[in-house]
Amino acid sequence: MLIIDKPAGLPVHRGPKGGANLEASFDALRFGLPRPPVLAHRLDKDTSGCLVLGRHRKATASLGLLFKHGKVGKTYWAVVEGGPGEDEGTIDMPLGRLNAERGWWQKPDPDGQKAVTTWKVRGRGDGLAWLALEPVTGRTHQLRVHTSAMGWPIVGDNIYGTQASLRRLRNEKFTPRFGEPILHLHSREIVIPISKNKEPVRVTAPAPEHMRERLRKCGWNGE
Repeated sequence: MLIIDKPAGLPVHRGPKGGANLEASFDALRFGLPRPPVLAHRLDKDTSGCLVLGRHRKATASLGLLFKHGKVGKTYWAVVEGGPGEDEGTIDMPLGRLNAERGWWQKPDPDGQKAVTTWKVRGRGDGLAWLALEPVTGRTHQLRVHTSAMGWPIVGDNIYGTQASLRRLRNEKFTPRFGEPILHLHSREIVIPISKNKEPVRVTAPAPEHMRERLRKCGWNGE
């Protein structure tokens, strides 16, 4: 497998309208194998950090099962507006599709799929909180919907964040505006148990440039 540090703002797949995407560069990551690597899981376009690729079919299938059965440890860093009153906790909130038009957007739904996130506050400052989030389940947009529903949306979230909600209330066209922050959600660490007889592979991605200013306000020391 390969674990790469995905930049924010770049989709992993080629969209219906084309454009730049991460998969287009996978041929350069063959390193002697006959085929390029394949995605073992997904990250949103605006999420940065650890992304796992399988180098061949058998590896991709094995990794897929690990992800499917929740064997892979995932820790995300997020900077949120406001923040929780406590220092750690668990969000157990089922999620369902928002509507048929936006099939990949989610909302809290008592009849939806089970979705569980654990969280810890790493720091606070300037009306923000720096959280370490661990998704127990892997639903689409889970971390973004959970934090928003709890009243502390992720900074720069152009779907579930504060500014996005205000735009929808005003019925404004849904497009990010120039100068607004990029989504402050980063796949910080991934832990993969690839063998029963060896320690799991643990990889950490450095904090991306666009999150560093607000992380520092919350007490991050640069490590």
